Amino acid sequence: MKTDETALRGKALYQEQIREKVETQESLGKIVAIDIESGDYEVDSDLLTASRRLRTRHLSAVIWAERIGYNAVYAVGGTRTRTSTQ
Repeated sequence: MKTDETALRGKALYQEQIREKVETQESLGKIVAIDIESGDYEVDSDLLTASRRLRTRHLSAVIWAERIGYNAVYAVGGTRTRTSTQ
């Protein structure tokens, strides 16, 4: 799967199925790792930890990550923008 296809599928899954479940005050700023093939996901403050937990259930997972409540997982030379009103 191409990177742009992964991004499109991951963003769609987050917006349509996962966002309302994970975007809580306690989870803002955490990472959600999403297996774009199964729709399964893990939330953690660390991307690698979330991804590893997800891979224990889906060995060949194609993973897309989002920072809950923000427009980017990481910001280099800039700032992340809040997208949530929580």
